Amino acid sequence: MQNVMIVGAGKGGTAILKILKESEVLHVFAVIDRNIDAPGILLAQEEGIRTATDWKPFLTDKIDIIIEVTGDEAVFQNLRNGKNKKTVLIPGSVAFLVAKLMEEKEELIRKHQYESYFQELIFNATNDGMVVIDHMGYVILFNNRAEEMMGMKKNQALGKYVAEIIPQSRLPVILKTRRIETNQEMILGNGLKIITTRIPIVEENGRLIGAVAVFKDITEVVKLAEEITDLKEIQTMLEAIIHSSDDAISVVDENGRGILINPAYTRITGLSEEQVIGKPANADISEGESMHMKVLQTRRPVRGVPMRVGPNKREVIVNVAPIIVNGILKGSVGVVHDRSEMKSLSRELSRARQLIRKLEAKYTFEDIIGKSDEMLLAIEQAKLGAKTPATVLLRGESGTGKELFAHAIHNASDRKYSKFIRVNCAAISESLLESELFGYEEGAFSGALRGGKRGLFEEANNGSIFLDEIGELSANTQAKLLRVLQEGEIIRVGATKPITINVRVIAATNVNLEKGIAKGTFREDLYYRLNRMPIHIPPLRSRKEEIPALCDRLIQKINRDYGRNVEGITEEALYQLMKYEWPGNVRELENILGRAMIFMNYFETQIDEHHLPELKNTKSGNEQIENNDTDYIAVGRTLSEMMEEHEARIIQQSLSRFNGNKTLTAKNLGLSVRNLYYKLEKHKLENNDMQ
Repeated sequence: MQNVMIVGAGKGGTAILKILKESEVLHVFAVIDRNIDAPGILLAQEEGIRTATDWKPFLTDKIDIIIEVTGDEAVFQNLRNGKNKKTVLIPGSVAFLVAKLMEEKEELIRKHQYESYFQELIFNATNDGMVVIDHMGYVILFNNRAEEMMGMKKNQALGKYVAEIIPQSRLPVILKTRRIETNQEMILGNGLKIITTRIPIVEENGRLIGAVAVFKDITEVVKLAEEITDLKEIQTMLEAIIHSSDDAISVVDENGRGILINPAYTRITGLSEEQVIGKPANADISEGESMHMKVLQTRRPVRGVPMRVGPNKREVIVNVAPIIVNGILKGSVGVVHDRSEMKSLSRELSRARQLIRKLEAKYTFEDIIGKSDEMLLAIEQAKLGAKTPATVLLRGESGTGKELFAHAIHNASDRKYSKFIRVNCAAISESLLESELFGYEEGAFSGALRGGKRGLFEEANNGSIFLDEIGELSANTQAKLLRVLQEGEIIRVGATKPITINVRVIAATNVNLEKGIAKGTFREDLYYRLNRMPIHIPPLRSRKEEIPALCDRLIQKINRDYGRNVEGITEEALYQLMKYEWPGNVRELENILGRAMIFMNYFETQIDEHHLPELKNTKSGNEQIENNDTDYIAVGRTLSEMMEEHEARIIQQSLSRFNGNKTLTAKNLGLSVRNLYYKLEKHKLENNDMQ
């Protein structure tokens, strides 16, 4: 049994303690928390488990597993650095996942026990004696009727070799021959005369797993034959049994034509008796082949086959077995389990989870790494802004982490339990952006949905909306955004009645809004509304001292994403990163580390200098593009043609210089991102290899 130490005794630690104290393979050795009144500490004391406020004295060889549930990254790192090499450190999130899996395992075990109990009830309800042996010949099932007929208790038979309790048994012979013996007479040791059928139990892959004997007292058979003299009565009894099942049952004859279905079959497939009885076995199948026909051809049962049946293409699982009488194939019987409802609920749950992920803000201020004075100032300003309803304007170059700040501000505000909507203003075309932000009424334009559509501001009501690249808004959209900030209301496209909303606006830009005001592309009144609480996020080149810490955090993230186990980065590689000027900032750093880890061998644990792609610092400003071609001026080419070609070449070389980063390219060329996309499409550079 392995010893476990739980660090953190809050709700999470308490939940894990409750699960582990029931485990037979894990022993909770100690529970640690700084708060001596934590619920997990109190529960551990009740259970006689060691408790303490400091985990360091417990880091001995006695501890096999440490589960860290504090959620504090520093605690996790200290445990990781201080633990014994043989000790396994499990984060709380993983522990919760394991705990969840253990709960699901227990639930599956309970379901299996219930199914076993249910099957045992069925076996004991039959009037026939049943004995089942495993592939070694030991008894694994002995029903009540077998007890009565053999005068032997179940506990005397189970686990014994079958020949020890039934010396005359031919089940060991069945294991050797794998042949069915039907309606064989036999006299038991107590003188009782029976008729028995012995069948080998063989899986679809041909593996023998045991054999079963079903036997009946001949006197009861004779009595039953006297009472049932009409085939119609037998059919009536069978139909009554079949109709009582909640699972769909269908029976076909030896030619594959339907002869019997139960009401559950009609309910699940949507097909009536007239559509099935007398019709071919594949009449009910929407997708897949007929299992009835397959069983009739192979004379072997099939189990667990997925298919779709009926006009509604209901998803089902099918089990089909042959009906063999006196060695003659008479047809087959199929049992259909409906699983479409479960699949539908699973899909709904998946969609709900996706929606929740979209509406959640994933990051907090603990996820932001900052040591420089500029970064610490930005973090403090953001924390202050989170406590106020004021509009926040995040300013900084592309890739500095503006969206990370927006997530953190939302999660630190009193709106953290409401929606967080993210909008990239440059990624949505100008014609669609207004309707996406503010919604539209029915009939507002061709293609408008019936009943209209809620806009993103309405979706974010009582929450926060993050407007990235705010400088790309058109003049009309700027006017509507100003109304939101001034009046707290929006007007849908095609509507006249305003809708009151309560939304916290967090805007971000990597362009100079003041220059936009001077050029007349950005409204001055909107600027003053947005600029009430500006927060400048410094570029990575001005805070290079944070690169080591950023590398550690990003390597952990990429490890999770790529399933790798890279431990860190060498001093030589770090030196190369520190020399680089990082025009793409933290986003580019993550890209470089990710590319390095992709090409590392799985046995390598440190990112070395040779793993990094070549990092070249480019000249800043309006660097002139070298072009010694003399064929620009040629006979037969117009000035317009030469200008177009020259423009395409400049854009292509700028994209190459910025590693395909369109935002940096647009900024360097003095274009808006939307205008750059237009020129890329115009010059057919969209699929250029440098993108």
